[in-house]
Amino acid sequence: MAKAPVLTPRAVDFPRWYQDLITKAELADNGPVRGTMVIRPYGYGLWERMQAEMDARIKETGTQNAYFPLLIPESYLAREADHVEGFAPELAVVTHGGGKELEEPAVVRPTSEMIINEYFSKWVQSYRDLPLLINQWANVVRWELRPRLFLRTSEFLWQEGHTAHATHEEARDFAAHIHRRVYEDFMLNVLAMDVVPGRKTVRERFAGAINTLTLEGMMGDGKALQMATSHELGQNFAKAFTTQYLSREGRQELVWQTSWGSTTRMIGALVMMHGDDNGLRVPPRLAQIQAVVLAIKGDEAVLAKVREVGDRLKAAGVRVHVDDRTDTPFGRRAVDWELKGVPVRIEIGPRDLENGTAMLARRIPGGKEAVALDDLAGLLPEILENDQATLLRQSRERRESRTTEVSTFEEAVEAATTGGWARIPWAALGEEGEAKLADHAVTVRCLVAEDGSVPDADDAPGNVAVVARAY
Repeated sequence: MAKAPVLTPRAVDFPRWYQDLITKAELADNGPVRGTMVIRPYGYGLWERMQAEMDARIKETGTQNAYFPLLIPESYLAREADHVEGFAPELAVVTHGGGKELEEPAVVRPTSEMIINEYFSKWVQSYRDLPLLINQWANVVRWELRPRLFLRTSEFLWQEGHTAHATHEEARDFAAHIHRRVYEDFMLNVLAMDVVPGRKTVRERFAGAINTLTLEGMMGDGKALQMATSHELGQNFAKAFTTQYLSREGRQELVWQTSWGSTTRMIGALVMMHGDDNGLRVPPRLAQIQAVVLAIKGDEAVLAKVREVGDRLKAAGVRVHVDDRTDTPFGRRAVDWELKGVPVRIEIGPRDLENGTAMLARRIPGGKEAVALDDLAGLLPEILENDQATLLRQSRERRESRTTEVSTFEEAVEAATTGGWARIPWAALGEEGEAKLADHAVTVRCLVAEDGSVPDADDAPGNVAVVARAY
């Protein structure tokens, strides 16, 4: 009788496979309140690595971290009409505290433009205070109607950057810098995720922004996922909060602003872009455990060698974990580490010890081979870099092979509803065609220029719309 698979095969039921993997790789559980989640230590370890990599890139721009309150007076939202309209359906509102009704209801932070601008208006007095560059690592609440772990939850973790500048050009350039040099660099070089950088249409733009830049990734089932966004806010919030400065010329001027964010959704993207029927595959540069050294049996000599190899690999700069839990069957442990997507397993038993070798199992390309114990520390760094490149190449090949160049609305819908993306001239689709896509659960993910760069305007000649179904 055939052994049942550990995970539902992706080809059979992709959403079920995703849920199986999240649970069995011990990434997260559903929380007690609908739409919330408990991020388990292994999943949170991935987020910590993402935080560290992102935080370093953000700080290189001159941005500093700060923290703002979770509760925001409801009246703050009403100051920017487009913003409050965009978030109204998702708000969670506190009306009572300490057993009494509050004088003014407080909104649980859905995003922080409102409260941060309240303080920007106090902190910015003259041109000498600009640019003001602030980032916050926090949680936010947006009441989600159709929750799914990591992808859409009522509470999630994120970073949100907020900046104020003296000129439109400075704000525009800073938003673009975050988009490409922070977010895209991180996704390509750490997450090994092929992404398409582009410009959101007016319909898809962030509420209250004058421009939204996005990075879109293709998941394993061909759907798109918005990975991170960077917004030009223009002077909309500056007008609402009277955030102004005294210029060098002695005039009171409104600031120009940006906001930008990325979330724990990236963990969901990691699963759906790199996972396979055996579990997660974690890019080596991201992995908190790059190599696990497993003792096959509880032989004292084997255990001593396993610990020695672990120490040598650590000294070589590899993030390593020694698994000497020989009271748990080896097969079960091997499957668990495969589910978790650790890039390399090094398996050592009595016979390996006699031969001076270890069995090296590579999670990303698959396969096993015997390797001399003395060679491991020298081989692993190159193996890990090769596997990192393999994941990026595979994600790019998937997107390219499943993206179709089309010229009509009907062709765009066909491509997007049969497991792929479409690229259609924006002039052939337009706002009317974009609105009609909604009837087929399809959206314009972004606009790109003919050469793949990010357009300077919504209606720039030659703009191409990237069309897909999305999470």
